[in-house]
Amino acid sequence: MDRLASMTAFVKAAESGSFAKTASALGISPQMVAKHVTYLEARLGARLLNRTTRKQSLTVIGKSYYDRCKVALAEVDWADAIADEARGKPRGLLRVNAPVSFGAHCVTPVVARYLGSHPSVDVDLVLNDRFVDLIDDGFEAVFRIGPLGESNLGAIELAPFQTIACGSPAYLKERGMPSIVSDLVNHECLLFGNWPEPTFSDWLFVRDGLTSKASIHGRLKVNNPASLLEAVLAGFGLALIGEEAVRTHLATGRLVRVLPNYETPPRPIHLLFHPDRRQTPKLKSFIEMVVEQLGCGEAAGQGQQPCGQCLL
Repeated sequence: MDRLASMTAFVKAAESGSFAKTASALGISPQMVAKHVTYLEARLGARLLNRTTRKQSLTVIGKSYYDRCKVALAEVDWADAIADEARGKPRGLLRVNAPVSFGAHCVTPVVARYLGSHPSVDVDLVLNDRFVDLIDDGFEAVFRIGPLGESNLGAIELAPFQTIACGSPAYLKERGMPSIVSDLVNHECLLFGNWPEPTFSDWLFVRDGLTSKASIHGRLKVNNPASLLEAVLAGFGLALIGEEAVRTHLATGRLVRVLPNYETPPRPIHLLFHPDRRQTPKLKSFIEMVVEQLGCGEAAGQGQQPCGQCLL
């Protein structure tokens, strides 16, 4: 059997958790998917998947083999892209990763416009809030929020987004409206679980060029921005949320901005890609559209504003 085809079937099966779903995605029968996996297991002399009538899961060896298959298949795609590069036409599959809220509100509209302009390109947009590795996870472009730190990756800075502190009228009636940053120590401040640890306990505010730090505390920490918004709407406490995400709620009075005389420092956003690989037409054209739609400075589109639609 063709080893690359078997690796592709195995990776799809591991990701979907179902031979039937894999078969549908690849246009083959579930029996053929099973044959591909069995072929690899026989070749390696080890079981890759634990299979039952209800579900399947990767074995320890299967997980390691899955990770390496992802890298190998990504390299094959890059090799195939040489012909596309010679033709100069964007085509093929482009895998992109972004944080959940930012991806849903800001990246998805850009991807939709991109697909409309490039009918020969398919995009696999994966949204999650975990740290991903471009090569090991098989992505060609990754959006990352927050300071980058040291990195060997290529990076393009995009327009940042602004967060504001807000709470519900019911909560503020019960607990009172803070007037200065230090008042936040007496409030229930909701925490976003995927921020770096220093951000859990410190909220920063800027006024007249001076930065104030609020050492906050809260009993609720969530790892989903939409859940954070719902908790604030339910009156459980205060939170830092993207301005565009709460604009309607502020206008209708469901939420109230606190510390309106202060601003929060904008959070940086970057588009990352591997610098050691020649940019294929699909990646190059995608980067160009992202910069046009979400970029900052002169490279950005006319009237482009920071993407406050992101909850965090």
